[in-house]
Amino acid sequence: MKYSLIFPGQGAQRPGMGKDLYDKFDSSKSVFEEADDALGFKLSDLIFNGTKEDLMKTAITQPAILTVSIAALRGLESVYGKKLEPFLTAGHSLGEYTSLVAAGAVSLADGVRLVHLRGTLMQEAVPVGVGAMSAIVGMNMEEVVEFCKEAAQGEVCEAANINSQEQIVISGHKGAVDRASAAIEATGKAKVLPLRVSAPFHCELMRPVGVKLRDEFENISWNEPSCPIVTNAAAKAVLDVGTLKEALYMQTFSPVLWMQSVLEMEKKGTEGYIELGPGSVLSGLIRKISKSKRPYPVSGPEELEAALEFLRGGI
Repeated sequence: MKYSLIFPGQGAQRPGMGKDLYDKFDSSKSVFEEADDALGFKLSDLIFNGTKEDLMKTAITQPAILTVSIAALRGLESVYGKKLEPFLTAGHSLGEYTSLVAAGAVSLADGVRLVHLRGTLMQEAVPVGVGAMSAIVGMNMEEVVEFCKEAAQGEVCEAANINSQEQIVISGHKGAVDRASAAIEATGKAKVLPLRVSAPFHCELMRPVGVKLRDEFENISWNEPSCPIVTNAAAKAVLDVGTLKEALYMQTFSPVLWMQSVLEMEKKGTEGYIELGPGSVLSGLIRKISKSKRPYPVSGPEELEAALEFLRGGI
């Protein structure tokens, strides 16, 4: 069966996420323990017992979501009785790094260290209050891009996430994002939802972060992934390690082409999607983009059965 594994990024974190996986599956527990060892602090304690404010810090959010996502994967494999062999993998923003771990391109230890660094660099790149992000719902990408250009006025204002045809996230300097948001709202054609984020992700303000990450890529071990990874920056399925590194560098300050990535997986013949990690945001987007392929979100043990039935050919 040709199925795709997909992994979430920011926005799905909550205190206690993954604890049911930790308690139920030894393989999931091992993921949390390995992440703790790799980072040199108790990430698992912050995930299970920390506050929402703790988890909102992107230097913690990013390794936390990656860890919970891989724990969900290992839990599903425990019940399935064998290692999953997806046709394709993809992840939204941070989730692309989770895809690397899931496909064996990098180790879990290197993966959590890399995204901990990524989160730290992102937090430090732009002072709090200087940047902003907003979700635009009900307006297509071409229109949003024009409003961003008009609002920039020498500052950065860009489309950052192309989540679906009518759900676009914009990012950049707060003044420019506010100007674009006000102009869009004034049309009466779309809703504008300011996002609670610690930095303006996936825009030109993050380019210095990409440069530092690209340097760090050379300090870890890489393997060819077990299946192609559909990258955020180009929405293309990639196996070559050099191309993957360049795609990761580019996605730091380029739009996440999620809608285009899903359409690429559809074009290549995927028969369904299993979302692994906290929440079901990507499954909701899949339903908007794909008219025929059902997503199966797995964030805890209670959601395993539907995914298992799909994997066994029962759905």
